[in-house]
Amino acid sequence: MIVTEGEGCYQEKGKSTQAIKRGDVINIPESLEHWHEASSSVKMIHIAITNYKGEENVTWLKPVTDEEYLEVNKKQG
Repeated sequence: MIVTEGEGCYQEKGKSTQAIKRGDVINIPESLEHWHEASSSVKMIHIAITNYKGEENVTWLKPVTDEEYLEVNKKQG
C-alpha cells in the first residue's frame, strides 16, 4: 500500500496501531489480517497493489467498529 495523500492508521492483528502519512509504503504479506483507515480529521488516499487469484483479489473481514475507530483516533491526536 502506498499512501499518496493525507494521513491515517494501519494495524496488523495482534500488534500496535501505527500512524501512516503521505509517502509511506506498507508491505502487507498475503493473508495477513490487518486494517487501515484515514484519520478522523484528514482524508487519506492510497494505492493498493495486489496479486489476483482467479477473480478473487481481496478477502474483506469485519468492518472496524465506531468505538475502535474513535479509540485509535484519540490516541493519534
